[in-house]
Amino acid sequence: MARKFTPSVKLTDNDVTDESVYRQRRQFLKTLGFVGASAALSGPAQAFGLFGSDDKTPVASTRPLTFTKSAKYQTSETQTPYDKVTTYNNFYEFGTDKSDPAENAQGFKTDPWSLTIDGMVENPLTLDHDALTKRFALEERIYRMRCVEAWSMVIPWIGFELGTLIKAAKPLSSAKYVAFTTLYDPAQMPGQKSRFVGGGINYPYVEGLRLDEAMHPLTLLSVGLYGKTLPPQNGAPIRLVVPWKYGFKGIKSIVRITLTDQQPGSTWNILAPDEYGFYANVNPHVDHPRWSQKTERRITTGGLFSTKVIPTEMFNGYQEVAPLYQGMDLKRFF
Repeated sequence: MARKFTPSVKLTDNDVTDESVYRQRRQFLKTLGFVGASAALSGPAQAFGLFGSDDKTPVASTRPLTFTKSAKYQTSETQTPYDKVTTYNNFYEFGTDKSDPAENAQGFKTDPWSLTIDGMVENPLTLDHDALTKRFALEERIYRMRCVEAWSMVIPWIGFELGTLIKAAKPLSSAKYVAFTTLYDPAQMPGQKSRFVGGGINYPYVEGLRLDEAMHPLTLLSVGLYGKTLPPQNGAPIRLVVPWKYGFKGIKSIVRITLTDQQPGSTWNILAPDEYGFYANVNPHVDHPRWSQKTERRITTGGLFSTKVIPTEMFNGYQEVAPLYQGMDLKRFF
């Protein structure tokens, strides 16, 4: 049950990633020969995006969804405005700058779509585009999202529990993990076509959870936000949302979910295992090797240069997941 969280600092402005943190992560990729010149040379305005009513970044057409609202997943926290959720995000398939996904994903085709659930299951399933929003009852859940780059948002996602889908596929008792794969389509995703545009990642993007994490009631497959279907830059038509983990675990534009008895690959963990763990639980006691995770900059309303921060909570404040990791050394299994 997601609890209401009252920040210790009253937030009235938009707090974005400290430029030094953003540059450090980009510099890491650059030293490996990944990030292209446009990303490496972009100034603060391009790197972070100038938010506000004058933002001219187009947002692809979306459609309203039918859903319910559960009181236990609502919050009194200030939600991040729609224009910021949709114009400031990471989706390297469309470029490495925060504004790139909104600019480069406008022509991304998500219908038709096919999502396959296979592997160690009795009942493999394939959902088409229509089934993604109609087979399971949809619910709005307002979750905090904490990026590993030390910025955060509060987002009203719409979707259904991943556990509902897994149960429908009837997992075998031998299944221990769940693997996820993003669409691979270089013709539509410029970051997959060019290693410089896409940060040098070996695509398709992959992610994984332990089966008990995947079955936890908080784990959501999202098909929308703010009452409408997902824009392409936010992972349309379906993405993963795991609110107690860093945002990079939230794989976007999923085409395959596979149950397995082996720990699956995780893209950022494969690229830099000393910096990005498989579990990636939000943990203020385990710093990133190049920046602190003790605080975060909450993106809400206001301008680019606000500097207010709030303390980061263990598991992003979702303490109900703590039993999943009882007895584990979370500094080792980070």
